[in-house]
Amino acid sequence: MRTVIVDKVASVTQACGLGNEVRVATDSIPAEEGVVVVVEILTNKSNYNAIELTSGRMAKCVKGDIVVGALGHRNALFGYSGHVPKSVKAGDVIQMLNIGGVLGICDSVNPDKGKPFDCRVIGGVLQFPYLGERIGVPARVGYRQLDQAAKLETHGVPVLALAGTCMEAGKTAAAAAIISRMRHRGLLIDAFKATGVSLRRDILAFEDAGARNTLIFTDFGVVSTTRAVGPALTRTMISELSDKRPDVIVFELGDGLLGTYGVDSILACEDIRAALTGVVLSANDPVAAYGGVDILRERFKIEPIVVTGPATDNAVGVQIIEEQLKVRAFNALAAGAALGDAVIDALKLTRAKPVESGNSE
Repeated sequence: MRTVIVDKVASVTQACGLGNEVRVATDSIPAEEGVVVVVEILTNKSNYNAIELTSGRMAKCVKGDIVVGALGHRNALFGYSGHVPKSVKAGDVIQMLNIGGVLGICDSVNPDKGKPFDCRVIGGVLQFPYLGERIGVPARVGYRQLDQAAKLETHGVPVLALAGTCMEAGKTAAAAAIISRMRHRGLLIDAFKATGVSLRRDILAFEDAGARNTLIFTDFGVVSTTRAVGPALTRTMISELSDKRPDVIVFELGDGLLGTYGVDSILACEDIRAALTGVVLSANDPVAAYGGVDILRERFKIEPIVVTGPATDNAVGVQIIEEQLKVRAFNALAAGAALGDAVIDALKLTRAKPVESGNSE
């Protein structure tokens, strides 16, 4: 066991409450998703070269930085894909798979991002959960572990899901616009992110837009979601937030309908579908919108409330979607208030208190 001074603590480890001085073990590091490790950055990059800190701030990384992250996998269409190594020891070289601090063996690279940071493992972070304990235990992400047997309870709270045709389809922007409009109309909103790879940026955007309480799958010890854990995570977060009795719960399904992070397994669950009051689809282009609407209708028997995303960036896309798919379409950036109003009306949400803002566009 040794003490290491670190330069940056990535957001994936937020629940661990780590500072810039950590104790590490250089052997017997569990090669398991969620295990917290310290690495040294071995390379420089000109793009995709920052990590999200536990504060939510972005910090540029350079060669020689000592960084705390966590082992995990990633399967990103517009990023890196990689897996947890079969074994981990001090001196091993692994890669930084995302800006949230997820570490593993990179299998595939998106050309736009360049090669990922190479990182040399220094050791596994130790925590000392018991007073006076001298032998630490491997630190793991999350405030608590996921209960796979979790039951779903909405307490009658309306639930809105945002799904997308793939990553970077505008889901977070749409969720933020809808949350903001709901807040201006006097509603109390809680929000969460159900699927994806660990990064707090999206739930911070929900908070900035006006969400009262937020959750993310990493809070439950999950670095990257899969079909095996997606439904339990969704049930857990809906139930926990509904206990707080908001007027509405808004959640984002990270990645796309055909991705590997578990969106399809969530929408395939009858109890979760029954809990959904509405679904918004974000699409990159009209053809993607066509495919996404078709998947929702045919595979999951879900009729989307509206379509948004880059497919609606101008009137041409809006017209194609509304005429050919028979679904209303709004752009979250150009017509955020109208998008929010359409969702509020479709969900039949009622104002919980008088509007205190002058935003009435």
